[in-house]
Amino acid sequence: QVQLVESGGGLVQAGGSLRLSCAASGRTFNTYTMGWFRQAPGTEREFVAALNWRGDNTLYADSLKGRCTISRDNGKNTVFLQMNSLKPEDTAVYYCAARIGAYSSVRQSDYDYWGQGTQVTVAS
Repeated sequence: QVQLVESGGGLVQAGGSLRLSCAASGRTFNTYTMGWFRQAPGTEREFVAALNWRGDNTLYADSLKGRCTISRDNGKNTVFLQMNSLKPEDTAVYYCAARIGAYSSVRQSDYDYWGQGTQVTVAS
C-alpha cells in the first residue's frame, strides 16, 4: 500500500512558477513509476507528466511540454513537478499517482495509487 500526499499548490499570477511535491509512504517508492494528472472544473482528469523509477523514461502532455519538469528524489520518497510560464488554463486540481511498472504511462487506469490532489490557480 502506498499513500501519496501532494503539496505546493496555490495561487499564482500568469507567467509565474510553482513546484508541486508528492510525498509517498512505503519502502518501495523507488520501484514505482510516478505520474501527475490534473482536473479542471467541468473537465475530465488528464495526464500531465510521468517518470519511471529509473528516471530514464519520461512523458509529458503536449499542453505542458517545455513548461514543466518532473523529477524524483528516491531517497526522500518524493516526486516533484516544476511548472513554469503558467497560464490561466493550467488552473486545476493536480494529482500525484503511482504505478507498479517499469515504464511511464499516460493512462489513468495504469496507476494503482492516487493522492488527494492540490489546487493550482493561475490568475490572469
